Amino acid sequence: MKKIILSFIAALGLVAGAAHAAGGATIAWDKAPNKTNDLPALQNGAKLFVNYCLGCHSAAFMRYNRLQDIGLTEQQIKDNLLLTTDKIGDTMKATIDPKQAKDWFGANPPDLTVIARSRAGHGGTGADYLYTFLRSFYRDDAKATGWNNVLFPNVGMPHALWELQGERRATFDETTHAFKGYEQVTPGKMSAQEYDAAVADLVGYLQWMGEPAQNTRVRIGIWVLAFLFVTTFLAWRLNAAFWKDVK
Repeated sequence: MKKIILSFIAALGLVAGAAHAAGGATIAWDKAPNKTNDLPALQNGAKLFVNYCLGCHSAAFMRYNRLQDIGLTEQQIKDNLLLTTDKIGDTMKATIDPKQAKDWFGANPPDLTVIARSRAGHGGTGADYLYTFLRSFYRDDAKATGWNNVLFPNVGMPHALWELQGERRATFDETTHAFKGYEQVTPGKMSAQEYDAAVADLVGYLQWMGEPAQNTRVRIGIWVLAFLFVTTFLAWRLNAAFWKDVK
């Protein structure tokens, strides 16, 4: 039993572990929609993160009051995203006690603050990886958690969003064992399209959380480049006018 528990928590690092799982390239990564400028999507992603991820995974470098940058008021954060013991200026810490988690499982679940930045690889961006991973779970009774993942075979993490997606089974070719597709076993609270959109919102939030100032940086960069272009053009024409009569 102890070995099962330890293997379960060790695999909770599936999205933050330094090593890339051998099965990580079994399927192509789907392109994640870019929602870092979509405030309603980011707000929904923040809600999904608090409700489904924060129980085990912290975001220790993100404070709740920073969510005002995605259009939430301080009162909305207090009413919808904070536990009664949390304060608006606190960092987003997991509800699981770190000491107990270490005593029970031998390791703490990984922090997800910069997870979308750390998972980039040959298959695409970190957002692409997360978007594909969270949509690749299927029922596997042979596993201790009852779940497996096509993108990350033998993953120890259970499917945290299964109530939204429902239960699916994966089908594989009997000869090559290549992945063929999914069969829906029980419906979820969302349709397939709604679930994909919810995952896109969650991934967009994780992407934004990894660098909240990224969109501001891009906007400032565009204006700086435009200023340099205009200044260079004016300097070039001024230089031409100054030297035109010089022989």
